[in-house]
Amino acid sequence: MKPADWINHKQKAEGPPPSNTMSFFHWALKGSFPVLFLSGIVSILTGFIEVSAVVLLGLVIDAALASSSNNPISSQILLLASGLLFFLVIRPIIFGAFSYTQTVIVSPNIFNLILSRLHRWTLGQSVTFFENDFAGRIAQKEMQTARAATDVVIEIIHTILLALASVVGAALMLTTVNITLSIILFSWLIGYIFLIRYFMPKIRKRSREKAGARALVTGQIVDTVTNIKTVKLFAHDKKEDDAAIDAMDNFRDFSIQYGVIAAWFRFCLNGLSGVLPIMLVGGSLYYWSVGNVSAGDIAAAGAISLRLSQMTGWVSFTLMTLYANLGEVEDGVKTLSTSYKLGDKDNAPDLLVSKGSIDFNNVSFTYGQNLAAVKNISLSIQAGEKIGLVGASGAGKSTLVSLLLRLYEPQKGTVLIDSININDITQASLRKQIAMVTQETALFNRSAHDNIMYGNPNATEKDLIRASRQAEAHEFIQDLEDHRGRKGYDAHLGEQGVKLSGGQRQRIALARAILKDSPVLVLDEATSALDSEVENSIQNALELVMEGKTVLAIAHRLSTLAKMDRIIVLSDGQIVEEGTHRKLLKINGLYRQYWDKQSGGFITTEQAAE
Repeated sequence: MKPADWINHKQKAEGPPPSNTMSFFHWALKGSFPVLFLSGIVSILTGFIEVSAVVLLGLVIDAALASSSNNPISSQILLLASGLLFFLVIRPIIFGAFSYTQTVIVSPNIFNLILSRLHRWTLGQSVTFFENDFAGRIAQKEMQTARAATDVVIEIIHTILLALASVVGAALMLTTVNITLSIILFSWLIGYIFLIRYFMPKIRKRSREKAGARALVTGQIVDTVTNIKTVKLFAHDKKEDDAAIDAMDNFRDFSIQYGVIAAWFRFCLNGLSGVLPIMLVGGSLYYWSVGNVSAGDIAAAGAISLRLSQMTGWVSFTLMTLYANLGEVEDGVKTLSTSYKLGDKDNAPDLLVSKGSIDFNNVSFTYGQNLAAVKNISLSIQAGEKIGLVGASGAGKSTLVSLLLRLYEPQKGTVLIDSININDITQASLRKQIAMVTQETALFNRSAHDNIMYGNPNATEKDLIRASRQAEAHEFIQDLEDHRGRKGYDAHLGEQGVKLSGGQRQRIALARAILKDSPVLVLDEATSALDSEVENSIQNALELVMEGKTVLAIAHRLSTLAKMDRIIVLSDGQIVEEGTHRKLLKINGLYRQYWDKQSGGFITTEQAAE
């Protein structure tokens, strides 16, 4: 196995991401600790190598000063050979290993490990989680948290450990020179630690606020760009610009607050850093004057003081970045560690549909506190039965379908497929058994081929073409060409399929559902964006596709439901009528009112149906 593969960045995490910062890091990094420990050892060795170089320099200086014509420095063969071996072999190897572990082994793998675990958890959230937030903000939180957590790990291993090793090594070296110089160094370190303890919590807090404000800017901009066509149609460019500017102003205010505390920290730090060389060099000169230290010791103490003075600036800047990243991690975890509102039971089995019967048993569901969607609905659908759902907007049609797909859970009652409670099986297996085409077609900014194959990644090219032909999509797909010259099924469709007409998008979605070939088919205004000629052709294709399947079809265009086995009429979240098209017309109730209001456009269909 290559060193770059020592960390398996694809391994899954156990359970949800904890909201506690330390627990989160344990969750995010689990499985990589042996490699991180090894990387830490390399960093510590690098720190000691830094100090060893100074010690060796002092020894060479003392040897040079002690040399004479009778005792030339060339006689110090062992010392010179050790110096050459150290600077030409040992030091380059250790520093090379230090750089390699950081840039090849740790950094790229840790980022992917954390991001994949966060993204995998986020994908498992319910639809409500995404409905209550900006898509761009959620994506920003994932990237922000993974990047910041990776930086924390890198800085701790490759900066903090190296610096600690350097300081400990310097203290030990000074102890061999003069104990008082070591006491001076430790006194200075105490002041340095107090400075860190005072400023870092403030920087952490300001960074957390800044990260939250930045995510809001991203969410606002992505929301606008995603809906740019609506912005243009309503001429609300200025409105969106003002909203973005307000978010940016908020981000600017938090950035300034962060900048002020950072500037004060650097000012105090630079003052403290300037004290160390004066204390150590001055002290070593004094003890040299009384004969307690050598010239080489002075050079070593001076080099160490300058190195530590420079390092404190570097380390403090790193600590400031580290605490800022901790703030960003905390901000991201606050959003992403949300527990599942709708999860699978432990060891839930997969659903295997043998027939396809559906039962809603006394089901009720409410959006929020006062907006009732469905109330005490009981409905049994036989395997292979074709059901039409009719009702005004808000009657509960789409809610009933969402409950079947377990996008929401009923507050009361149960939903069964083949007499199995859908709460007891995995959500993924449930949705694999249901193909759905909606009025608001969702397409990826991928090729037409990939969008259709999304219905069944294991389908053959022959199956793909057949489904496209059934959906009346094959011919227009062959004429597609995107901005990069990709043609036909290889042409990319743009975000949400913006490069296609509404009818073309719906036909791609139909082809995808046909290719999925699930035992249950849900059509939610599946032909609403099609013109009459294409709709008639697709209706004939759908009749073939629906054979042997259990079908729920929602439509405001009632002619599309005339041939259904049964039509369910909903009003105010309840079933008020049910029966065949012909039976409901004779009842002269709500369905008849709907039919009469639109019958002028569907006389031929009505006559054919009756």
